[in-house]
Amino acid sequence: MSEGEHRKVGKRGQVTIPKELRERFGIEGGDDVLIHEEAGKLVIEQPLTREELAEGYRKRSQRIRELADELADVSTEANEQLGDAPEW
Repeated sequence: MSEGEHRKVGKRGQVTIPKELRERFGIEGGDDVLIHEEAGKLVIEQPLTREELAEGYRKRSQRIRELADELADVSTEANEQLGDAPEW
């Protein structure tokens, strides 16, 4: 873990992100950042883009389809082995 740079918090709660980090992460003036607490630490990160969020939904949707297909196969196999459920 790097030592980082010490920064003072202004009277209005503002802190300047060091230039090297802004350049490395592509953060420019006016950009949004997400600030939250994680395991007792303050974390500043870039929020997900619409494209990243859409890709996550596409992957989840694909996984759900795969699981549904797998369950359908298992259900068919169970019916073949056990027969239909009895009428109660």
